[in-house]
Amino acid sequence: MTKEEKYLLARWAMEHAVKNGAQQASVIISDNRSNSIEVREQKIDRLEQFNQNSMSIRLFVDNKYSSHSTNRLKKEELAGFIEEAIAATRYLSEDEFRSLPDPELYYKGGGPDLKTTDENFEGIDPQAKIDAAFALENEAYGKDHRIISVTASYYDGRSGRVMVTSNGFEGDTDNTYYGLSASVSVKGENARPESYWSENAVFYNQLKKSGIGEIALKRALKKLGQEKIGSARLSMIVENRSAANLLNPLISALNGSSIQQKQSFLMDKLGEKVASEKLFLSDDPFIVSGRGSRLFDNEGLAAKKRVVFDKGVLKTYFIDTYYGKKLDMEPTSGGTSNLVFETGQKNLNQLIASLDKGILVTGFNGGNCNASTGDYSYGIDGFLIEKGKIVKPVAEMNITGNMKDLWMNVVELGNDVNTNSSWLTPSILFKDVDFSGI
Repeated sequence: MTKEEKYLLARWAMEHAVKNGAQQASVIISDNRSNSIEVREQKIDRLEQFNQNSMSIRLFVDNKYSSHSTNRLKKEELAGFIEEAIAATRYLSEDEFRSLPDPELYYKGGGPDLKTTDENFEGIDPQAKIDAAFALENEAYGKDHRIISVTASYYDGRSGRVMVTSNGFEGDTDNTYYGLSASVSVKGENARPESYWSENAVFYNQLKKSGIGEIALKRALKKLGQEKIGSARLSMIVENRSAANLLNPLISALNGSSIQQKQSFLMDKLGEKVASEKLFLSDDPFIVSGRGSRLFDNEGLAAKKRVVFDKGVLKTYFIDTYYGKKLDMEPTSGGTSNLVFETGQKNLNQLIASLDKGILVTGFNGGNCNASTGDYSYGIDGFLIEKGKIVKPVAEMNITGNMKDLWMNVVELGNDVNTNSSWLTPSILFKDVDFSGI
């Protein structure tokens, strides 16, 4: 379905909803295509292809709200679908806070090209994708007698959508992604550690296609001999690719739904210092080819660059239209785009060298964080550091504490940003973290 055809169908669906009793309506027509290939034991273990067009519609009927979706896009079927959805909405309870955004807050067009689409997506040879997966597997397969299994994967996708609302918004997005990953498990004396590595990109010709299997194997072998150490309060370095696990509760605490439902440990903290002065974090939707780049959000609100934490001071929440009305706050956006840290001067190896004793965390194994209080407990994998050097691998240990204390105890941020995510996390050094072991 072309972009023009999507717009025509979205406008028709929106108008049909309004003619049949909806005071307001928002329609999204989208198409999603993806491919995934997994190889194991020198054979294709899984090959999948997905292709779907769909419509989602948000209805505002007599102060009542509902949302519906379907992948049956013929007008004669959609007409009945929309009419039945409107009729069903009338049975719901009223909610005075439900409405489309203020049109003044919509994206009005004319924004920069954020280059989020590889126009050659359809032209990539399928055999090249299969070969890329096998090449990754071969980087590790048979390279060490302790290997139990090697799995390698290729995946890609393209998603396009148009959105039309009854109060004047029209906009469209188009995104592509490509990825490769490898996972390796090895046999030790008392355990079977495993590790993985992955790379992704917006453009196929920018995707790193070699070395991934080798890295996964090396990371798995380094885990051999893992053991607990004694419980202690130590410095902790969290590797850049794992730092998002600790950032997630912090960002979740800024969501409008959490704040309104009083399930946020950062409720009523705007303008207060809630983290270390080392934490300067911004939400930047305008990074060219960024994983989360956008000109407008899921409601059509115009994207803006915002400071989230300024030297530890909380500057903004993530508020959509609904929770903005319930909280009597100006909508900002219901979610993040690209989260960008102000980084430090040291890479991971230099951070390690700076510690007399601590633990480098390379992965988290379960655990949780209480959204209301910020209390957390997580299982970790990693390495003991002594006198600036990695001494041995550790596992089956937990970290416990409170998120507010943890983020107040940020000592330094690395310069090794993880560019494989919309959350551009560097490695982070925390002090005084409680580790539970023997």
